[in-house]
Amino acid sequence: MPARPIDTAMVLAAGLGTRMRPITDRIPKPLVEVAGRTLLDHVLDPLAEAGVTTAVVNVHHLADQIVAAVRTRETPRIIVSDERGELLDSGGGVAKALDHLGETFVIRNADSFWLDRGPSNIARLIAAFDPARMDTLLLLAALPDAGALDGNDSVGFDGPGDFFMDREGRLERRGARVAAPYAYAGAAVMRAVDFAGRAAGETFSLNTLWNASLAEGRLHGLVLNGLWLHVGTPEAIKEAEAAIRAG
Repeated sequence: MPARPIDTAMVLAAGLGTRMRPITDRIPKPLVEVAGRTLLDHVLDPLAEAGVTTAVVNVHHLADQIVAAVRTRETPRIIVSDERGELLDSGGGVAKALDHLGETFVIRNADSFWLDRGPSNIARLIAAFDPARMDTLLLLAALPDAGALDGNDSVGFDGPGDFFMDREGRLERRGARVAAPYAYAGAAVMRAVDFAGRAAGETFSLNTLWNASLAEGRLHGLVLNGLWLHVGTPEAIKEAEAAIRAG
């Protein structure tokens, strides 16, 4: 019997957006506009194009604005997961929404997106996920300045990188090293079974689950083919818009 297609997604949109202040004092970060479209639209549109039919969007900071923004959206169908009472961090937010996500699903951050060069990177991520070998598959942005030999450019990211990757796609944390050649690009495929045992309303990071999978050699990566736009600060908005204009 063929596996059920991966057609659901969790969009993590409940953050406080502190690095984006003062803009986020009046609007939530997912509704910040880049090149005439909100960050949330830059995330949701490619999900729909890749065949995702339902997306859960969690809300906390200035939640009413996000609820209003997604109310009329038809593709993907939006389910709002309300975290106004308590911010649950990335893992807790996904765990709260599991009933809507199915066995395997996409996870997207709402503060980064990319320009595809070739086939959809979301579609590539879904197609590459292999539950026989991996618990989680992360989409990674290659950082040439940190030694990556593959992948394309990134804009707006000034960190040291997150992972090393072997020839089989297995990941290793940067640890105490100065830099790593790959950064998490804000997209992943995960399984509901890996959230087993987590109490309802528990606050925890997805990194807790990823580290457990890494220890078993089951955390894998796929390098993004495109231009990664990390929009974490007001200055990064201008950088992203300049990169989009440049094509």
